[in-house]
Amino acid sequence: MIDGAIPYLWCPVCREPLSRRERALRCPRRHSFDMARQGYVDLSAGRLPHIGDTAEMVADRAAFLSAGHYRFIAEALAAHRAEGLVVDAGTGTGDYLAHFLEGSPDATGLGLDVSKPALRRAAKAHPRAAAVLTDLWRPLPVADATAAVILNVFAPRNGPEYQRVLRPDGLLLVVTPAADHLTELITAYGLIQVDPEKAARVSGSLGEHFTLDATATHRRELRLTAGETRTLVGMTPSARHVPMEGLPGHDVTVTAAVEVAVYRPR
Repeated sequence: MIDGAIPYLWCPVCREPLSRRERALRCPRRHSFDMARQGYVDLSAGRLPHIGDTAEMVADRAAFLSAGHYRFIAEALAAHRAEGLVVDAGTGTGDYLAHFLEGSPDATGLGLDVSKPALRRAAKAHPRAAAVLTDLWRPLPVADATAAVILNVFAPRNGPEYQRVLRPDGLLLVVTPAADHLTELITAYGLIQVDPEKAARVSGSLGEHFTLDATATHRRELRLTAGETRTLVGMTPSARHVPMEGLPGHDVTVTAAVEVAVYRPR
């Protein structure tokens, strides 16, 4: 719920603390931000350049994650523990944040995303999680040095802002696709290919602000029905250009492989 996260938030206009006034958050300078009836609050403070994942993509992601196919990713993240604020930058449906909070009973979650359909789900993902609409490429509406952990799963990486928001002893946990992630579908059906230089680019984009502490590859073979394959493709950027009718009409085995990197702020 939003109340637990309010002490960590600040006004995106003037950076003053926020407090709750019925169905809105307000700062001492009287900037006011309404809460959506679905439970999230809009702290974008202006027109957004993009709207993020569509309702259809979010529904597919929710279905695929609820089936447990990517639970191994959630478990890899939840192997870390935290007390205090856990920020999920690019939270989507909030599943990874919710799983993390289950293993950290003294933590408060804050999911950030630009997609309203995603935030409608994230706001209900866990009793100790709040959901906020914001653009990750802009200054985040989070106070300095307040986060114990930032989760970043298949999402944009704003190095300067993540460093500012993290406590000096905090961790940034970054999940990116490994080279062979979904390789069977990429090869056979023309899905967007993983950049072979992805790991180097991620490290380079964060290197000025973070030190890489550890990295590990997590890999699973997924046996998917035809419907689950369509759901998987539907939740990715490939949904925008891969014809669904061209996907297999039978069960397939797919490699799911990700890199989980642990960074510490410089």
